[in-house]
Amino acid sequence: MLLGILVAIAAIVVLALVAMIMYTAVTKHKSAYKKKPKKQEINIEREKSEEEKKEEASVPYKNLQTRFKAIGIFVAACFSILGVKIFSMQVLSGDKYTKESSANATTSLKTPAPRGNIFDRKGECIVKNRSSLTVLAEGDVVYDNDVLSRLSVVLGLPYNIIKKRIQDQSFGAQNRKVVASDVTQMQAAYISEHSLAFNGINIESRTVRDYPYGALAAHVVGYTGSVSDQELMEVKEGQNIEAGDVVGKSGVEAQYNSVLSGDHGERIVVSDADGNIVSVKSEIQPTKGSDVYLTIDAHVQYLADKLLAESIAPKGMIGTGTGSAGAAVVIDIKDGSVIALANYPTFKPGIFTNGISQDTWNLYNTEESYYPLMNRAISGSYPPASTFKAFTGLAGLKYHYAKDDSRWNCTGSWDGWNSGYVQQCWMKSGHGDINFRRGIVESCDVVFYEIGKLFYDNKASIGEEAMQNEIKKFNFGKLTGIDLDGEEMGRVPTPQWKSEHFKDVPTEASWVGGDTTNMAIGQGYVLVTPIQLAVAYASLATKKLIVPHVFKEVKNDKGAAVAKKEPEEAGTLDVDAELLDKINDALHGVATENASVANAFQALNISAAAKTGTAEVAGKRDFAWTACYGPFENPRYAISVVIEEGGGGADTATPMAAKLLDASIKAESGQYEEEIKFIAGSSGKSVKLAQASSSRQN
Repeated sequence: MLLGILVAIAAIVVLALVAMIMYTAVTKHKSAYKKKPKKQEINIEREKSEEEKKEEASVPYKNLQTRFKAIGIFVAACFSILGVKIFSMQVLSGDKYTKESSANATTSLKTPAPRGNIFDRKGECIVKNRSSLTVLAEGDVVYDNDVLSRLSVVLGLPYNIIKKRIQDQSFGAQNRKVVASDVTQMQAAYISEHSLAFNGINIESRTVRDYPYGALAAHVVGYTGSVSDQELMEVKEGQNIEAGDVVGKSGVEAQYNSVLSGDHGERIVVSDADGNIVSVKSEIQPTKGSDVYLTIDAHVQYLADKLLAESIAPKGMIGTGTGSAGAAVVIDIKDGSVIALANYPTFKPGIFTNGISQDTWNLYNTEESYYPLMNRAISGSYPPASTFKAFTGLAGLKYHYAKDDSRWNCTGSWDGWNSGYVQQCWMKSGHGDINFRRGIVESCDVVFYEIGKLFYDNKASIGEEAMQNEIKKFNFGKLTGIDLDGEEMGRVPTPQWKSEHFKDVPTEASWVGGDTTNMAIGQGYVLVTPIQLAVAYASLATKKLIVPHVFKEVKNDKGAAVAKKEPEEAGTLDVDAELLDKINDALHGVATENASVANAFQALNISAAAKTGTAEVAGKRDFAWTACYGPFENPRYAISVVIEEGGGGADTATPMAAKLLDASIKAESGQYEEEIKFIAGSSGKSVKLAQASSSRQN
């Protein structure tokens, strides 16, 4: 406003000068006119009188005087308007502008708060904060080339990078800019001891995320990063997020960001007319966020992470072991608590602490790396193979297409419609004469082809989706509701789905008998996630539908729980208990009578119910599956393991599932066979898979 007044005064002064110049010019012109000699002319008309001559000579001067008066009036008017405006501002609105001026000079700057820690179910800290020596710069340092050059030398950073960071406005124009984090004690000491040479530069100890066990439970805890413009536009009610804040980007860090985030600190600063800070009036320290306790057991989680890495990448690169990727889930079936949720390849959340490099980000989003940031346990959709027979078998029992006395003859191949389209059993030599229970124990495909055929042949009386409706009772094709972002729904295919999916390929859009028989053995178009399968096997054991969760409780700084997760059911399992008992008995038979499976459980002296699967995936080697729960007599934990391109389920996934079940049972009573150690993130590199493709197994 003051600048505007000065401009107005300057304009009026200019006008006055112009008027004076014009007046001087007129005066000189008049003097010259009077001194100019008259020419002798021949007067042929009447000679004018002296008065007429004087009147004629004064006409030019009268015109100039009129113009000069007009200019004078204009200048006077400008001064009058300016005077009125100054009177209004200084007298009538003086208090208002004084307050606004004071507000402009005083600015409130927010300072970030430390995030709350993350613990496992028994109090083991798996994500905490650590001190980071941070170099901060006032905004006007960007104009001091000498200081920028010295910082470049001391910090070992390019001059342009330092300048760009100080120019960054994402933290607010007057907030101090972060030049570098995690600087060494020597660098910090040098800058502090030579403060005159680093005018406007401060060293501050800030807190950043620390992961003491590396990639342990990486996809559960997630990672953090600076808030984006889009996130600022979508801040939920009740949350206080400022530009430049660090927020959760995935996993628990994102899901419970409002709990983990603390309260901002505040600096009240006084700035001059150019916006430069001249003093700090007051400062309130930030308040740390609340601590979150998870249902994860760090010891079981460590084992899951370790087993996947040792199986898939024993030499640090995918392709040096068995499989290309995998996931494992362990659930406490009493309340849906997730004891372990592991993926491989995985990543170290710490790479995001000071901003992930573009090279690493690009590498982690390539086929060569097999996408380490993907949470396969909840978003990887796979054909479940023979692990699905527990549910299609239940459907057969419900409709009496399978009974205690039912028997079939497996020759190793099947063409129930005499169409020439032959479907194979995994055992090419055949199982011979076999009943329903044995069909599950030995995983005979022919038994389930026959069950699927009966569903298809009787669709007119029982409906086209009778089998699918029984499967969906276990919430396949739906989200489990786990409190992590990115969960996929999987798929239970139906005639309507196929018609819509292949609407542009009419020849493929019709539902045929082979679609039903493929679904009966967990192949075809059916897809499930590892978390879905673990939850479904938990439902088999408990006869209830559960909701999995990783959040346990929030504790305050005194260690008292202020919020807890209550067990939640996803509805009522509408399945006959007697039929469930028959399926569970058959699954127990898999873990005790099927030699290729039983050995893994018997070696650890575990009584369990289990089912393996070997899924065929177009263009890839077979995927290995195992789903189980135990102890069988008093079920407590449900587990699913999948190894992409891992071959037979019994060979690859079952030993891992058995070890996780054993560790979970022992962890309940505090028995741990090994301490938690550092888990390395994926290198992002791979070599051609070593193992050859195998034929599908049970």
